Amino acid sequence: MILVVGATGMVGIEICQRLSRRGEKVRALIRTTSSAEKVALLREWGTEVFVGDLKDPDSLAGACRGVNAVISTASSTLSRQAGDSIESVDDTGQLHLVEAAKSAGISRFIFVSFRPPAGISSPLADAKAHVEHAITDLNFTTIQASWFMEVWLSPALGFDYLNASARIYGPGTSPVSWVSLLDVAEMCVLALRHPAAERRTIEFGGPAALSPLDVVARFEEIGGKPFKLEHIPEEALRTQFEGATDSMQKSFAALMLAYSSGDAINMTSIQQEFGIKLTSIDQFARIVLRQTTTY
Repeated sequence: MILVVGATGMVGIEICQRLSRRGEKVRALIRTTSSAEKVALLREWGTEVFVGDLKDPDSLAGACRGVNAVISTASSTLSRQAGDSIESVDDTGQLHLVEAAKSAGISRFIFVSFRPPAGISSPLADAKAHVEHAITDLNFTTIQASWFMEVWLSPALGFDYLNASARIYGPGTSPVSWVSLLDVAEMCVLALRHPAAERRTIEFGGPAALSPLDVVARFEEIGGKPFKLEHIPEEALRTQFEGATDSMQKSFAALMLAYSSGDAINMTSIQQEFGIKLTSIDQFARIVLRQTTTY
């Protein structure tokens, strides 16, 4: 039995579906407030659902009972409810999960993290580092993902392909290994049974590193429309970071600064080692532009 924590999130629900398709027995940790539609999908795929919360250690002990592997993608950053914070979910909550797994005798633990930005500390980066350290005495795999296409290249964060406009953090010239959350989900599933993934941190990005301005150019060519650009200067990002008054603001400001600095990963060896096919920016652009009526 595999416990997926964060099972109704963007990556977690993909992991549950892919595991179910492979015939794995899956238990999904959900909350009473989880999307009814997503819970129905989990049940449809044959997933066992277990009501609990990272902020409730007793529920985690029950969720881990009878489990031989844990995959955790949970975070408070994109889906927050009452009482959720980086401290309560990404840090203390995840550490509660690690302790519950250890107490239940579970040795296999896969954790979805992100690439720590060089020279920029934040509450979110610190929380991820705490969890990564806590699982080192288990048979762990940490997936340090680069920037999710579906998040950072979306209207929610200013990349509005619907209206051919894009917000660029910093000059937009530093290459980033934009990665699809679908590929991150697939990497988690592959890592579960792959010996090469055991006791290892895997830096994980897309097939090619492109600067934000290069991404805009690809969308313009594929969509046939010029984009209007809004640049947020690095000085403004630094001011926002230094003036942030809570951990979530501080962490998002740090992420924007890191985006400005770029994040390039050579994925050739990982693709060969695990036989994984990665989604390109062109493929992503064609998918999202096909889903709109503007183009």
